[in-house]
Amino acid sequence: MSRTPPGSGQPFNRRDMLRFTGLAGVAAAFSSSLAACGGPASTNATGDSAESITAVIGYGNNQTWDPLQTASAFSMAAILHTYESLVEGDPITREPYAGLAKELPADVSGTSLTFELRDGAKWHDGKPVTADDVVFTYARALDPNENVLVRTFLTPWLTEVKKVDEKTVEFVLAQPFPYALQRIQTVKICPKHVFEAGWDAAVSGKVVGSGPYKVVEQAPLSHTRFEKFADYNGPRPAVYKTMLWNSIVEASPRVAKISGAKPAAQIVENIPAANADQLAKDGRKVEFADGGNNLWLMFNTTHAPFDNKLVRQALHHAVDRDKMIQVGLKGKGSPGTSFINPKLPVSQAAANDLGYDPDKAKALLRQAGISKLSVTLSTTNTTLVADCVNVIKEGWDAIGVTTTLDTSDTKALFSKLDGGFDFQVVATTQNAEQFGNDPDLLVRYYYAGAGVAAKYAKWAGPDQQKLIGLLDQAAAETDEGARDGLTKQVLDTLADQAVVYPLVFTQLGTAWDANVLSGVRAQGYPGINLNQAKPGSGA
Repeated sequence: MSRTPPGSGQPFNRRDMLRFTGLAGVAAAFSSSLAACGGPASTNATGDSAESITAVIGYGNNQTWDPLQTASAFSMAAILHTYESLVEGDPITREPYAGLAKELPADVSGTSLTFELRDGAKWHDGKPVTADDVVFTYARALDPNENVLVRTFLTPWLTEVKKVDEKTVEFVLAQPFPYALQRIQTVKICPKHVFEAGWDAAVSGKVVGSGPYKVVEQAPLSHTRFEKFADYNGPRPAVYKTMLWNSIVEASPRVAKISGAKPAAQIVENIPAANADQLAKDGRKVEFADGGNNLWLMFNTTHAPFDNKLVRQALHHAVDRDKMIQVGLKGKGSPGTSFINPKLPVSQAAANDLGYDPDKAKALLRQAGISKLSVTLSTTNTTLVADCVNVIKEGWDAIGVTTTLDTSDTKALFSKLDGGFDFQVVATTQNAEQFGNDPDLLVRYYYAGAGVAAKYAKWAGPDQQKLIGLLDQAAAETDEGARDGLTKQVLDTLADQAVVYPLVFTQLGTAWDANVLSGVRAQGYPGINLNQAKPGSGA
């Protein structure tokens, strides 16, 4: 799976390039290992499984490690173990609990939230965490000139974060915001004394957090090594003395690490559905989880006839989503009957589910005045996308739309898009749920601020303004029923416009050796979370 980069709608610059997975060739900026580590790099498991753990992540570790910028699956998963937010959340439900904060605010219904820092919290270099670090982090997160990725999740509800004293900060809200505690989870607090001179070191793999593990070695496109942070005094201390996370993008060698009688890794994520049965026979625990991972179509709204929503709707109706799930996803998915995965509690069915209806597709094209249409579909080359795009082509060809596939790797495609490539339609995968699971976030990630709809699809005008207005109204609504009603209008608008819209939602698979590892769960977004893991009965 690949996650594509949200754009800002502003001119592309170096910060834009480095923030996202799949775009930046920052491997050259990585050090092959951190200064604290010596000896040859290794991807082999070492030590007792009760004291160390070996994991495999199906994405590269050579993308940006900037905690406020990254959308890299590997970096984000690692950051959950090495950095902390004031408020942390359960990796599945996002139920909030105190992280760097000593406790959660008793009342979150107003326009001011106060947090006191946890006593004795330290950075990995031994210096104390202070209110200045929090203010420094949020000043950057809110700065429109920096325009970091997480800023999308903070506007329009958060105005400022102010220092009260050395251990206390106040959040000044523009309005009451029902998802405040969930949204604060997206902002990892960073040490001012380390990064105030610049963020290049963070981009290239320097990690100085306050979390239970510290990074001690970086080997780009190979592995990242962690050690337990002895001075961590937060709610979820490290269980293991060491962790080794291998970066293996190709499916076959990744699956091999968790296969056989004596697997080389204890846990592997991004497991293809086709390998699930064999791994179960090998004695592995294999689980698939629903979430935000989806295969979507994105239309260039400045390129006729894709500026016409009837054409966009028609091309959606021409795709047999059930066939795509069976053929491309091996049954591990669900049709995109709404912009938010219908398997998630926050989803609501859209008025138009854009389901498979070739006769309606033809009628919509006639209504749009289109008699002959040729489409170049630009796609990425991940296994998941490759297995699904032929179903798209088959459906479009069947209604008389001549379809040409233009396939490239993620970096190449989005480098072209960033350079102004006049594409027609793009099909690829993305997952906003790695940042959160409330409906406001799941929509804003694509359509507001730094979203792909503005930057790449170039969607603007009254319909776009209406959508953002509905989002803002819902975000300011304190009555849950009224907020759900506004969210329903948002979802109906997204289905009606179909600028960036899911065809199918894909389940994500995780496999682990339950004999030596427990306390883990499959996630509906990329990566793993081992903050509650512990040795199994056979360790």
